[in-house]
Amino acid sequence: MSKKQYRPATLAIRTGHERTQFGEHSEPIFATSSFVFNSAEQARARFSYEEEGNVYSRFTNPTLTLFQERMAALEGGQACIGTSSGMSAMLAVCMSGLKAGDHVVSSHSIFGASKVLLNSLLTDFGVQVSFVELTDLKQWKSALKQNTKMVFFETPTNPLAEIGDIAEISAIAHNHNAEIKVVVDNCFCTPILQQPLALGADVVLHSATKFIDGQGRCIGGAIVGDQEFVGEKVLGFMRTAGVSMSPFNAWVFAKGLETLSLRMTQACNNAQQVAQFLSEHQGVKKVYYPGLESHPQYELASRQQSMGGAVVSFEIDGGRDAAYSIIDSTQLLSITANLGDTKTTITHPYTTTHARWSDVDKEKVGINEGLIRIAVGLEDPQDIIEDLQI
Repeated sequence: MSKKQYRPATLAIRTGHERTQFGEHSEPIFATSSFVFNSAEQARARFSYEEEGNVYSRFTNPTLTLFQERMAALEGGQACIGTSSGMSAMLAVCMSGLKAGDHVVSSHSIFGASKVLLNSLLTDFGVQVSFVELTDLKQWKSALKQNTKMVFFETPTNPLAEIGDIAEISAIAHNHNAEIKVVVDNCFCTPILQQPLALGADVVLHSATKFIDGQGRCIGGAIVGDQEFVGEKVLGFMRTAGVSMSPFNAWVFAKGLETLSLRMTQACNNAQQVAQFLSEHQGVKKVYYPGLESHPQYELASRQQSMGGAVVSFEIDGGRDAAYSIIDSTQLLSITANLGDTKTTITHPYTTTHARWSDVDKEKVGINEGLIRIAVGLEDPQDIIEDLQI
């Protein structure tokens, strides 16, 4: 590609593909575990990073490079590392940026497994963790310590769609200590709706399993940031620990990026209609969707995101039994905890995505037994609405 600054939809299609001698138009999959060198000396130079090139598919592969370059271009980062899952991406960032005695500040409202990783696994290795309310900037400021090395949050949150002010939280952290890594989970928005690095964050995480794939086919993760931390430290951890993305999955994700802009736009438009329907339904107590003017952070979401997203959660009376009744009555929607699919999914967060949290922790962030989460897909929105028997 030329040095022209292309727009996101073009970057998602054209970035990263270096055609082989065969002149293929569609990107190939390099299904190989290793690569052949011209000489023993070249092998030495490759292994020592003195010469650029592929070495071993645990950490270098042309198909993986294709995906990584596209993700970096879309997020506006210098480097991207593809990993075996979204959670392995988070683990890689933590293991690359933290050691025993360091301190992390995280929002309460994060994905269930993310909180378990922070609050159980990392603390077992001597890392201190503090949790704050995502929307309370004073709590972020007061929680920072001399040994704070990382802050972590997702926005919008799963499943209550709280919005974290990326620019303000990043400024608070960096004003305290410029070396603090501000890590943002951008899974719900993708770079099509939101670019955290442009707002002051240092590292962006993705579960590529979700919207980046878009059809529920593969598991993978992505880390985007600068060359020094992501391109060197995180790469070094991934090379040694082996939390690697396979070439086939990298190819699927790279092809998924080509339609990401179209899919996100349609899914967001569908979600907006579903959220509006739910907000007007007498059987619904509350709707959690940043695209509704009734959302408490609607103005912030409108500044920070280009659309409201594809995930809608809502609360009803009657607790678990009533929620299960609605979920089980659906005929079109898929009962699964995954999201980001072309197919609309529905789940009960209290007993699925956040099942490993204590009842106290779930209550603290507002996840109750009457809460239902819908990840809106690409079906006709009226069919989705009609399938919800509330």
